[in-house]
Amino acid sequence: MTAEYKVHGSVAVITLANPPVNGLGLATRQGIVDGLGRANVDAAVSSIVITGAGGAFSGGADIKEFGTDKSLQEPNLLSVIAAIENSAKPVVAAMHTVAMGGGLELALGCHYRIAAPGCSIALPEVKLGLIPGAGGTQRLPRVIGVEAALNLIVSGEPVKSEMIGAVPGQKLFDKMAASAEALAADALAFAQSVADVRPLPLVRNLPCKHPEGDAYFQFARNMVKGMAKNYPAPAKCVDAVEAATKRKFADGMLFEREVFINLMWTPESRALRHLFMAERAASKIPDVPSDTPKREIKSVAVIGAGTMGGGISMNFLNAGIPVKILETKQEALDRGIATIKKNYEAQVKKGKLKEDKYAQRMALLSTTLDYADLKDADLVIEAVFEELGVKESVFKQLDAVMKPGAILASNTSTLDVDKIAAFTKRPEDVVGMHFFSPANVMKLLEVVRGAKTSKDVLATVMAIGKKIKKTSVVSGVCDGFIGNRMIEQYSRQAGFLLDEGCTPQQVDKAVEKFGFAMGPFRMGDLAGNDIGWAIRKRRAVERADMKYSRTADKLCELGRFGQKTGAGWYDYQAGKRDAIPSELVNKMIEEHRKELGITPRKISDEEIVQRLVFALVNEGAHILEDGIASKSGDIDMVYLTGYGFPIYRGGPMHYASEVGLFNVVQAMDRFAKNPNDDAAFWKPAPLLAKLAAEGKAFA
Repeated sequence: MTAEYKVHGSVAVITLANPPVNGLGLATRQGIVDGLGRANVDAAVSSIVITGAGGAFSGGADIKEFGTDKSLQEPNLLSVIAAIENSAKPVVAAMHTVAMGGGLELALGCHYRIAAPGCSIALPEVKLGLIPGAGGTQRLPRVIGVEAALNLIVSGEPVKSEMIGAVPGQKLFDKMAASAEALAADALAFAQSVADVRPLPLVRNLPCKHPEGDAYFQFARNMVKGMAKNYPAPAKCVDAVEAATKRKFADGMLFEREVFINLMWTPESRALRHLFMAERAASKIPDVPSDTPKREIKSVAVIGAGTMGGGISMNFLNAGIPVKILETKQEALDRGIATIKKNYEAQVKKGKLKEDKYAQRMALLSTTLDYADLKDADLVIEAVFEELGVKESVFKQLDAVMKPGAILASNTSTLDVDKIAAFTKRPEDVVGMHFFSPANVMKLLEVVRGAKTSKDVLATVMAIGKKIKKTSVVSGVCDGFIGNRMIEQYSRQAGFLLDEGCTPQQVDKAVEKFGFAMGPFRMGDLAGNDIGWAIRKRRAVERADMKYSRTADKLCELGRFGQKTGAGWYDYQAGKRDAIPSELVNKMIEEHRKELGITPRKISDEEIVQRLVFALVNEGAHILEDGIASKSGDIDMVYLTGYGFPIYRGGPMHYASEVGLFNVVQAMDRFAKNPNDDAAFWKPAPLLAKLAAEGKAFA
């Protein structure tokens, strides 16, 4: 049973017991209704308490039921709340730890509410592209006021119960428990005290008005439009709360339900729900059970105090884990530490970090010039120059000094982790931890699993990724892993588009309008165009058949490496990051076209977006076939958290499924006929061709 029933004197207690957050799944909903029925026919019972076992009152809908028939099966949450409201005996919600989404809506349906301090109160549905669907938009404004309720509903962010409880006139809580420990006893006493009060109070009967109604809701709409232009749900939250102030309760409920159901079918909500599920699924590795023993990580060493090394170190310092940074020269160490200090000081200045926290973090940081000083670290991460010979020297030294059982990680972005592991006598302890720049800001961590990486190392690194607040995605070993292997095809297409008639700013604008944080050419200037140049030189030796536009090499031959040199695909003014279109670059591209004998043509934004995005999709399908990624959702997580793919489109693989894989393959067939493109690349990956032929999607 996922809802337990017990009688304490004259009070029946229904305890939700569906770990981890007492999700309101079908069995739990049935358990609540059954408990209400038993309590109402038992003459010895005069009042009822609903509470949650373990670490939550209720976190709302049961995510295991998302997208299944069970989620809508009766009794649905609306029916459960109706049963509570219609109970002949008073029902008290005893709320603690977490009361969110449907859990909060359930409590709002009860006759009374008592809360423990520290309980997180939220209606987070907007984060899934939805509005609350079981009366949240109609009941919450009645108990905490229209403006406070709308702020909570539009943001989806949690607020602590004691903050709400301290507001004069609020009716969300009838009583605050003295402490979390006292909640059970306080709830029983409160339930006994209201046992004979009639009529039973209902939130639905409370008034709901705003003194400046029309003006306030217009203001709210303008604010929401500016902040969430690509998401329909926040504006619909405003409509639903307005309906609570202008319609009868029953009509407001019908309006909320209609909006909720319509939003369920929007591509934005489907994308956000996909993201929600994919993020949780990314931490699950098919052949590594969740109970795999993990190694203890009490201290970390980082090799290299450059931009990456410093950023990586900050992640661990932020999580309270001591870090020792190694460099070959004292000046390099001093420079690295100065950058870390500067980053923290900027946060202090903005009020994002308290002085004492800054001091605590810096106290966890130490430095050395000697590998022997790293011997006791539990995890060491190498962040040195991206060249195999340099990595070899580092890993041979680490192998000689690190204690048995220490994890040896490389922050390589493209190199072969198996070759790096082979430089040691303990390849099972070697793993890739590919952070994205700036490493202290970017959420993505690609965890690269070598052929010999042990399961406990993998489980440990995934757990430490969670501790430092990263979205960790497992990748197999291949050139570029998941993200950079795909971005190479995207960049190749961007180059061909220049050859055929586009300017860098036209390509960037089209992709940014689609929703990317940054187009390929602005991204190249930010990362440094010399990085791609080095990869293409390596490709010329390893894969001479791979076709590229020569424009990027010509740009690098001019010394235009991007923002760091003040000139790349765009011009930059000192101290500013604004990308200014460059006459010189546009001329260089035109002359290159003449050399190739290409007459420029007008290229639509639609073609630009399709070629860039479908290039990611086709390479993503090859990655799935090769077993480099275990599921398409992992690829989407890489692109949503590491490459600025628009969140409301759900990642490249999800987006392709939304467009329809049949349509994707049709477009690829058209691109293959373009003489200036790479026809061989546009042959659909067998997995993509198979799914398209069967009318299926990436799942």
